[in-house]
Amino acid sequence: MAVRKTPQRMMTYVDGNTVRRAEPERRTSAPERKKTAVEHIQRREQLKRNRERALYMDLPYLVMLSAAAICALVICVQYLHQQSAMQARLSRIESLEQQLENQRAENDTLETRINTSVNLDYIYKVATEELGMVYANKDQVLMYDKTESEYIRQNEDIPNYN
Repeated sequence: MAVRKTPQRMMTYVDGNTVRRAEPERRTSAPERKKTAVEHIQRREQLKRNRERALYMDLPYLVMLSAAAICALVICVQYLHQQSAMQARLSRIESLEQQLENQRAENDTLETRINTSVNLDYIYKVATEELGMVYANKDQVLMYDKTESEYIRQNEDIPNYN
């Protein structure tokens, strides 16, 4: 590696297999060192004053901080209360849905049992043999059309087509 100094900028360059980087020469004179030491002491004193100010809490600051903390606490408690109430409602809804499903299943089984217990042949036999009922003939069926409304009242006479 070769080191070159350029007279215009007073910087050194390092030649090698990588991209060149400018490295400024570091020259510090004695007055600059004193100035930096003074600045360092002033900066340290300023930091100390800032820390003292940060540690100092007056009454309005404490009141506002306490109010903010209480508000945050109340909001958190309300949130937890609402969340637990919502969970309770959801579990209640789930139990009611399960209860409804059980009731529907029970109703379906009862309806199936009722439908299977009805013997249509027995009903036909009792109606025709014991009660003397017969099927109506085609000439015994009368069609009645009423176009005023779909609701039919029985207070009118049905026309006789005999």
